[in-house]
Amino acid sequence: MEKSKLVVGLMSGTSLDGVDAVLLRVTGKGVTTKFEQLAFVEHAFPRGLRKLLLRNSAPETSRVDDIARLNFFLAELYAEAVKRVARRGKVRLSQIALVGSHGQTIQHLPRPHKMLGRTIRSTLQVGDPSVVATLTGVLTIGDFRVADMAVGGQGAPLVPYFDWLVFRSSSKNRILLNVGGIANMTVLPKNCSPERVYAFDTGPGNMIVDALMHEFYGKRYDHNGKTAARGMVSLELLERMAKHPYLKARPPKSTGREEFGREYVNEFLKHARRYDRQDIIATAAQFTAYAVYDAYRRFVEKRVKVDEVIVSGGGAKNTYIVDGLRRYFGSRKVKLINEFGISSDAKEAICFAILANETMAGRPTNLPRVTGAKKRVVLGKICRP
Repeated sequence: MEKSKLVVGLMSGTSLDGVDAVLLRVTGKGVTTKFEQLAFVEHAFPRGLRKLLLRNSAPETSRVDDIARLNFFLAELYAEAVKRVARRGKVRLSQIALVGSHGQTIQHLPRPHKMLGRTIRSTLQVGDPSVVATLTGVLTIGDFRVADMAVGGQGAPLVPYFDWLVFRSSSKNRILLNVGGIANMTVLPKNCSPERVYAFDTGPGNMIVDALMHEFYGKRYDHNGKTAARGMVSLELLERMAKHPYLKARPPKSTGREEFGREYVNEFLKHARRYDRQDIIATAAQFTAYAVYDAYRRFVEKRVKVDEVIVSGGGAKNTYIVDGLRRYFGSRKVKLINEFGISSDAKEAICFAILANETMAGRPTNLPRVTGAKKRVVLGKICRP
């Protein structure tokens, strides 16, 4: 019987509220991979860090000295999260085989850019994995996006490989929908090989709603979608949002704060201020569900008629967004990932634990059809303590 190993996965995403850390017992690799979740913690960011990260994610307000320091600051938080999840799982750090860390995205620039006679794509995640390895004593793998971009890919999304490993089906066409700060879908036709998987970011997940909740109420998010549920959707505002050019762009494609961050929200509010605050929140939440369905209608439906839409991420807790998805797709098709035995909160952290396990096995985990890369490559930098 193949020996199991303990693996920690770390994820801090566009919500900028903390680090998700999961401890898994993993056996096998590739299609033989099996895992069991032993512990999960949400390691909150200290006060002021979200504001600092937002400031340094915008070219007009970022500072190179802040970014250099954040690279170490985040790594120390990640190391603390590893130690916390180890304690929660009642294991010693010395028993953990490896850590897979996504890092915190400061800039993701997947579109080709001319620079000094060369055309490049680029991305920057802070929270250096070498620092995490040194502080924990555990081999750490990070910077998963870079190798894909080096061969012409967008460096995102990376979760589809995990989705294929865990959710492929011989009888159902599935969409795995993750609604984090950005929403992304993975399309898994029944009986699909990795080469038939396709995936892309559909547009904003919680990002716009979170920014509006902070603007209007000083809150980080709309708890369970209750604020949106008290409002009415403005068709005028929704139609304006639906004209965003990202929705029409063909996959492969990925997005982030560069498209739907503070600058977008400020522009949106110029037209929205005359509406009630709850109506604005309801419209923004409806746009998340609309953009997902619009992406399905434009780029998926003609090839694959979906049987199940499996929702994960923070947006899975927003009943207003989930109800919107059910209205678009049909209530029986939309399911929450928890119904399949995987924690919605932990899914992305689980993904990076599994990707790290694949990296150590020397297995490529990017999907060229998904990212646009010229070939499959092994992802991640291996940092020894």
